[in-house]
Amino acid sequence: MIVLAGATVIAVSWDETAASTTTATFTMFDRVIQLTQLELFFAGVATGAVLLLGLGIMFAGMRRSSAHRRRLRASRAEARDRVTRLEEEKRELERKLEATPAAAKTPPAPATPTAPATPVVDRDRDGVDDRAEDTAPHPRVEVPRQPSTDQLVAGRHGRSDHR
Repeated sequence: MIVLAGATVIAVSWDETAASTTTATFTMFDRVIQLTQLELFFAGVATGAVLLLGLGIMFAGMRRSSAHRRRLRASRAEARDRVTRLEEEKRELERKLEATPAAAKTPPAPATPTAPATPVVDRDRDGVDDRAEDTAPHPRVEVPRQPSTDQLVAGRHGRSDHR
């Protein structure tokens, strides 16, 4: 393929009519362009190269997105298989649970009682029965009031108006 392209370039460049000074005139975007046949040929070669480069980039992107879709499809299938296995395991465990006898479902009675037989009467653990203690509120201790020097900076609370 490369040899054929090289032979074409040589044939066009040696052609006397292509090498002549005869020009072709084109008008593009309100501009007049004059090209010889050889220049026109090389412009076509450059256009073809840009086309091939664009096609190569497009196919590379298609290949990459296809591989991405393939990985995504495999990941979804794996997740679906994992869910199926978990559902099967759940059904198997439910069957085993239903197959166990009903007596095994009830918990055994505790050997020792958990609640004390006598009520707890020493709540503060000082060794004295709390039922005899006075439960009235403790006497209130008065704390002397201190003058506040704190003032709110952003607001007008606690500061005098000095306008």
